[in-house]
Amino acid sequence: MPDQAIFDRQMMARALQLAQRGLYSTEPNPRVGCVLTRADHIVGEGWHVRAGEGHAEVNALAMAGEQARGATAYVTLEPCSHTGRTPPCADALVKAGVSRVVVAMQDPNTQVSGQGLARLHAAGIAVEVGVLESEARALNPGFIKRMQSGMPFVRVKLAMSLDGRTAMASGESQWITGPDARADVQRLRARSGAVISGADAVLQDNSALTVRADELGLPAEEAAAAALRQPLRVLVDGRLRVPLENRFFQQNWPALVVCKQLRGRVQDYGFAGADLLTLPNADQTQVDLAALLRELAERGCNEVLVESGAGLAGAFIQAGLVDELVVYMAPKLLGSSARALLDLPLELMAEAVQLEIMDMRAIGADWRLTARTISPS
Repeated sequence: MPDQAIFDRQMMARALQLAQRGLYSTEPNPRVGCVLTRADHIVGEGWHVRAGEGHAEVNALAMAGEQARGATAYVTLEPCSHTGRTPPCADALVKAGVSRVVVAMQDPNTQVSGQGLARLHAAGIAVEVGVLESEARALNPGFIKRMQSGMPFVRVKLAMSLDGRTAMASGESQWITGPDARADVQRLRARSGAVISGADAVLQDNSALTVRADELGLPAEEAAAAALRQPLRVLVDGRLRVPLENRFFQQNWPALVVCKQLRGRVQDYGFAGADLLTLPNADQTQVDLAALLRELAERGCNEVLVESGAGLAGAFIQAGLVDELVVYMAPKLLGSSARALLDLPLELMAEAVQLEIMDMRAIGADWRLTARTISPS
């Protein structure tokens, strides 16, 4: 590999490291990093911290100052070409006088993809696309899917014993996994635009579904930033069974309650600080989960975490709405009378849900398995 290609990959790897710093804070925007170099030396670095603030390129240009003229910019996502809450980054790079721009991947928004690159080309700037593209895609699965399909990336979190059980027959489930795994789940919440749970799980666990900074297992500054942007807490409660005295409603963070029909105490939800959304399916027997996900995408949710009981998790999987499963496995046996991992009534081997295991690693005393669903051919 030529020396320039090696250097390009090294600098893009650094830009991806910077982008990672926005993992918990950029929603609904993508996580983006930028590095500026002159004569093979870094003169500017930046990343997108949160929506409404400067993009990665603008922050890197501010650090570089006059040294940006004639520099090479390494950006993990195509510089934007439209004016939103901030001006176009492609124009900022042109104005700064950079001579070359290396981009990991094009903007996944089909309405603007390639337009930022075209502006750079038109200004006589050399452009290269595709350096560490797969790594850049892995950083923003939700943003990419939302831009391309109008749906968020759906991640289902499950915790089980070694024999595939989630709770004792009585419903007792705290705690199957250890503190390291629970901190890992907090980090999954923190990176999500919304966390979905069902009435059964909220009633059983009295869940708040908030991100708790002291449980993230992150450095203090990073934990505080993560907890500052709480995900939208979504309760799927078809028959409005969860009482307003439940801990879920005793929080100061936004909440959305989704039901299949309205009932007598609807007016009380305003006092509980929760929005109420009616989404019956075609048979009016359940909540329309696909419609719920489209609603969350319209609200700017890139990644959605489903933390629920066996019934709702199984319903998402059976409807083909799940992109990724994250399963925490504890080194203990709960026995044959304990509750199963999923309510997924399949009868034939041909109905089996096909998965691809992407990662498996120890998290404290437990194991975490990450698998992607495989669409039927």
